[in-house]
Amino acid sequence: MRRAGIAVAAVVALAVAGCGGATKTRTVETSTTKVEVVRSTGATGFDPQAIYDRDAPGVVTVISTGLQSADGNEEGLGSGFVISGDGEIATNAHVVTSGEGPSIRKASSVYVRFGDGNQVAAQVRGFDPFSDVALLKVDPAGLTLRPLPLGSTSDLHVGAPVAAIGSPFAEEQSLSVGVISGLDRSIESLTGFATTGAIQTDAAINHGNSGGPLLDGRGRVLGINAQIQTTTGDGTGVGFAVPADVVRQSLAQLRRDGRARYAYLGISHVEVYPQLAEHFHLPVDSGAWVQDVTADGPSQAAHLREGDETERFQDKDYRVGGDVITAVDGTRIRKESDLAKVLLAHKPGDTVTLAVRRGGKQVEVRVKLGERPLDSPRRG
Repeated sequence: MRRAGIAVAAVVALAVAGCGGATKTRTVETSTTKVEVVRSTGATGFDPQAIYDRDAPGVVTVISTGLQSADGNEEGLGSGFVISGDGEIATNAHVVTSGEGPSIRKASSVYVRFGDGNQVAAQVRGFDPFSDVALLKVDPAGLTLRPLPLGSTSDLHVGAPVAAIGSPFAEEQSLSVGVISGLDRSIESLTGFATTGAIQTDAAINHGNSGGPLLDGRGRVLGINAQIQTTTGDGTGVGFAVPADVVRQSLAQLRRDGRARYAYLGISHVEVYPQLAEHFHLPVDSGAWVQDVTADGPSQAAHLREGDETERFQDKDYRVGGDVITAVDGTRIRKESDLAKVLLAHKPGDTVTLAVRRGGKQVEVRVKLGERPLDSPRRG
């Protein structure tokens, strides 16, 4: 794809809780549309061939034209997957848009090519630049659709085998395999905010795979592959997928409103760890240490305090004197990504109660959450 660091994601499939085994296909015909519902009937271990035979018909190639760039209009190619018998298709937002932040724009035209050779026009029903998810819609008439169900990422583990299906370098319906190499990663989005909870994999990921599904052996989608991190520009690095739980929440908003809205706290923070706490005499050894409070944002209105003096520790500058957030509505904050993950369960306008250590005191701060702006570099 066209964006360094973002667009070259692969389509990955992972085996959890027993994968492979026999499959059963049930075909439902509605007018001129055939909808194939496929489910595993057994669990005999990780079987890449069985995964491919069952799930590849649900994976599509997405072709976008009229993408704006410094050199004029461009064409992009990515992957996607069918999510309903009504012709809904999920992919990455960056596959069907150009630009970032406030300047992001839809492609002028989008086409979807199925594994059986059919190619049809698609409408972009909505895109979510924060989670890098887009919802497409095609007319299902005359098509055979094989929807892939969204699963959950709650029980994943490092070392689980994965398989990738997609269109690397326009080589459609390609398969590759690997393992989950990391969990709960933070990756860049098309805005100033990170996408949290991403799945890391060493499965081969190359240009053209962006937007494809992360599958388990039973055919459940565990994520949408979105990025690679590499020093060579090819699939020798590690790949990252937007987790299915985030995808599900995003698609629900896109169906309903055509856009996704996220709660916004309006701060910049760093993770507290024991050595940091000891050096700066912080009263806790974990939490989110507030470094900056965004002007006119929700946290400023709630009088959350930022650091006021800068001091260097372990070759990094910290603003000293700010609040340390230890919990949100009773949920403990330990790792740097925890605050953003907790806020995913809320919507703009909700009020949350922050447990805060302010100097030697424990205080509660109630914050009415705002809506994430497209151009803010602040986290939270």
